[in-house]
Amino acid sequence: MQLDFNHQQSAHCENGAIVNLLNNKGFKITEPMAFGLGSGLFFVYLPFLKVNHAPAVSYRPLPGVIFNRMAKRLGIKVKRFKFSNPAKAQQKLDENLKNNIPTGLVVGVYHLNYFPDEYRFHFNAHNIVVFGKEENRYLISDPVLDYTVSLTEEELEKVRYAKGALAPKGHLYYPIAVPQNIDLTNAIKKAIKKTCNDMLAPMPIVGVKGMRMVAKAILKWHKKLGVAKANYNLVNLVRMQEEIGTGGGGFRFIYAAFLQEAGEYLNNAQLMQLSKEMALIGDKWRDFAVEASRVYKKRSNTENVYQVLSNRLMELADLEETFFKKLKKAV
Repeated sequence: MQLDFNHQQSAHCENGAIVNLLNNKGFKITEPMAFGLGSGLFFVYLPFLKVNHAPAVSYRPLPGVIFNRMAKRLGIKVKRFKFSNPAKAQQKLDENLKNNIPTGLVVGVYHLNYFPDEYRFHFNAHNIVVFGKEENRYLISDPVLDYTVSLTEEELEKVRYAKGALAPKGHLYYPIAVPQNIDLTNAIKKAIKKTCNDMLAPMPIVGVKGMRMVAKAILKWHKKLGVAKANYNLVNLVRMQEEIGTGGGGFRFIYAAFLQEAGEYLNNAQLMQLSKEMALIGDKWRDFAVEASRVYKKRSNTENVYQVLSNRLMELADLEETFFKKLKKAV
């Protein structure tokens, strides 16, 4: 049983699942627009929560929030379920497939056997879409791949019930109603304001203030924890930024594309100019990631490199504070 489903690759898993599920319902939307309308750009530092034995850093809101925000702003109705019983979780998924409903799942990455070993670690916020089943194998549209894959019933259950932080607990979701002829004007403005408010939030662990807190922590890691632990924390920071879809640098480029598309839709030249500024900020995030990676791999010749990295992150926080203040005024 294979549904009529068009798989499209994306830069980020939740964005891609949104685009693929909505395309199946006849509503065409780009990944940047889905991301922007869901106010997906975010930053939070949670030193009291450990992920892979390092302080948690996220460049996105919690799993499902991007889709929920976008759906609410556009009047799209979405069903979500979690199951304490894996058998009931499989039963619901099978029912959806019989009813021709491609279904989004939140899963853990570590046991996804179609991922290369270097991308498999304990991260429980990955989004995939199941679009069919042949005998005991589920057909999988993983948005970060350019081809579809499959998992057995046992393999899928294992990733749906991964343990640890943000355990998915059989989480599945799918749109049930999509309005036609949607006007994006108000949704775009509300989404931009929400992102600006998040990034300029007064809380010390959120937005640009959270970025500054991490910048200060880099120096503390080195002085209090030693080189090995400091470098481990740095590589986890880079991994969350560039490899596992929480999206630091990459999200800046997606958001830049959203602002370009939003500027054209609203006929707002200022948004299109700010799109270019955000792309430049994305470049600086990538530079930060490259330098931090060199430190971990012991390939950096930079003197006082932890101070340099701290300064670069402080500079990024200053740039983003200025940027989001201008963006808020632009809408």
